[in-house]
Amino acid sequence: MIPEFLIRALLASIMVSVLLGLLSPIINTKGLAFLTHALFHALLFGAVLGMILALLLNNYGLVILTALVVTTLLVILIAQLEKIGFTSDSAVGIVSSFVAGLTVLGFGVLYKVMATRPYFPLTQSIVSYLTGDIFLVTLDDLTILIVGGGAIVFFVLLLLYRDFLYISFDMEGVESYGGGNARAYLTILYVLVGVIGALIVQTVGLITLQVVAILPGAIALMISSDLRNVLGISLLLTLTVQLTSVVLAYFTAIPPSGIATIMLGIVYGALLFRR
Repeated sequence: MIPEFLIRALLASIMVSVLLGLLSPIINTKGLAFLTHALFHALLFGAVLGMILALLLNNYGLVILTALVVTTLLVILIAQLEKIGFTSDSAVGIVSSFVAGLTVLGFGVLYKVMATRPYFPLTQSIVSYLTGDIFLVTLDDLTILIVGGGAIVFFVLLLLYRDFLYISFDMEGVESYGGGNARAYLTILYVLVGVIGALIVQTVGLITLQVVAILPGAIALMISSDLRNVLGISLLLTLTVQLTSVVLAYFTAIPPSGIATIMLGIVYGALLFRR
């Protein structure tokens, strides 16, 4: 009989694979790799702030919720900075610098709060947040990931996918044709990147999030230049790697996020050596 926690992990992996498989090609074609770096800082700051609130209010569900809100606000800020004339790299660099400083200050506050309150229930959340132990996903976590935010994000991403591809290849052309729509689509795309990151960070881990968000699309673009093939390869590769890493982790007790990252790295490296 298959353990219940393994079933939850497999279901979570399927949802994560669909979201990352769709998003990764856009990240690569639009050149949003640096944005995922800002996403790391935003999620870390959001988690620290969420841990402070969780200890003060004795509600450990606030960690992910706070990270989601903070990350969404910060990616909107990056999009607005680009809208007023900053380049993408400059906007990300400005926000990341301030967020990095706030994160350090947040850790100082967190240490003081932890000294006055029992923080042992928070330990599991910290581990799963950083390393992404998908076997720790609860039924409530799975419900939020699949039925809650995941399904909504999936349909929005699917609905606007063609528009995201247009702005990825010809931002100026879309602006001249559709007026201010291009910037609106860009803001929505940034929000989706932030929301997806916050939703899946507990399953893939903050440390490896940037790798699993970028490499599937990068590998697909190395294999094919046809957009339909790129999307199919990205989805299939992400699904295969995520499910395989869960199964291997079940038998080896190695964190699945680490296995997934190594597998993607091997595939990417092998393609580079073939060139």
